Amino acid sequence: MSGFVDKPVPVAVPGLTHLHTGKVRDLYATADGDLVMVASDRVSAYDWVLPTEIPGKGRLLTQLSLWWFERLADLVPNHVLSDIPPPGAPGDWTGRTLVCRNLDMVPVECVARGYLTGSGLAEYERSGTVCGISLPEGLVDGSRLDRPIFTPAVKAEVGEHDENVSYAAVAAQHGAELAAELRERTLEIYARGRDIAEQRGILLADTKFEFGRDPNGALVLADEVFTPDSSRFWPADAWDPGRAQPSFDKQFIRDWLASPESGWDRTADTPPPPLPANVVERTHAKYVEVYERLTGEKSRLA
Repeated sequence: MSGFVDKPVPVAVPGLTHLHTGKVRDLYATADGDLVMVASDRVSAYDWVLPTEIPGKGRLLTQLSLWWFERLADLVPNHVLSDIPPPGAPGDWTGRTLVCRNLDMVPVECVARGYLTGSGLAEYERSGTVCGISLPEGLVDGSRLDRPIFTPAVKAEVGEHDENVSYAAVAAQHGAELAAELRERTLEIYARGRDIAEQRGILLADTKFEFGRDPNGALVLADEVFTPDSSRFWPADAWDPGRAQPSFDKQFIRDWLASPESGWDRTADTPPPPLPANVVERTHAKYVEVYERLTGEKSRLA
């Protein structure tokens, strides 16, 4: 059992049709066929959308994605048409809303890894591979890879794990041409993000992208990009392979939920408990810190 602890009721907005409520974002359609993507303050962990929100998180994710889209525009087009909420939208949609092109989405999570950790580490420890890619012996949690690798996954429904798959599986299902284009674009975008982050003292351990096709067949970057929800960011000055790395994301939430203090049994069919105030505050601070370090701008969420 997993999913939403308390699934939110969609906001009714004149002229918009609600399409989907995801872990973080709510998706609407306009009468003209464009999409309206609203980032909430919801946070997920262990396949659950938690009952406690992180104040300001949706705006931070949206503004950080916009910042990155600008710095990637010469590499790949993106889906953003406007960041102005449609007429009649609630006031709190300001800063957290993107009006986007309606794309034919590619059903592949495009993951780039420059360091070994997470599900990649777990597979490596079992088989010496990640998504079918053989890696050298002796790597540990946090090891930097000789070169970044493309490790795709199949996107799952809310409450389910994304499934890591091989490059060959993507090529077999979607064609060799598209698989090659996804890999090339993913690694090219990752390299740009990694270099920018490193200039600011941050290691971009891994990240994931979503792509869609426009009516002309061009591949377009969609959803979010290089946020603490879609990426692992580590402080470079604390990098120490062989252990879990300090990070600028929701790892603090995962650690608390897994601790005896939470009182939650992950193996039981019971939802996780609300987050205490100190965990919310620490998580909020991590998101704000990585935003400010990356952009060099003061966050209005601080």
